[in-house]
Amino acid sequence: MQETMEQTNAMIEHLAAVNKILEKYHYQEAKLIPILQEVQANYKYLSKDMISYVATSLGISPSRVYGVATFYAHFSMSPKGKYVIRLCDGTACHVKKSHSVLNALRERLKLSPEKQTTDDFLFTIETVSCLGACGLAPVMLLNEEVHGQVTPEKALELVDKIIADEAAKK
Repeated sequence: MQETMEQTNAMIEHLAAVNKILEKYHYQEAKLIPILQEVQANYKYLSKDMISYVATSLGISPSRVYGVATFYAHFSMSPKGKYVIRLCDGTACHVKKSHSVLNALRERLKLSPEKQTTDDFLFTIETVSCLGACGLAPVMLLNEEVHGQVTPEKALELVDKIIADEAAKK
């Protein structure tokens, strides 16, 4: 019973935050993309429940909102870690062995192409087609911070520093 009450309270808090976003955009269907961007920024992904809630609140079908959310690569339908690592696998980065960086990160974090987020939701690893910094190849984006000419060792140093910093916070 206590657990159910806590879950209900958590859902009410989530909906209140989404309602503030919807109010900010005056419940306008034309503002669907910025609404979804802010919802995702708050929750790290777009859950089916949030998509349905946004759709109902805007008076449009959930399939329309889902269609927008799945069309744009920016949106995620699964939870992401606190630190999102985007590794470029475009031509310049691939030629300069970005796959060795990816393999090292996956091995250290116990991730795979099927499992992109660590169990503690600290890290998510994604590959992207291009980060637009070919002269810095191979390039890695750690949240919004660009790291160029990344080696497996340099990538692991960055990850290890984050792990140490997060452990120190506890």
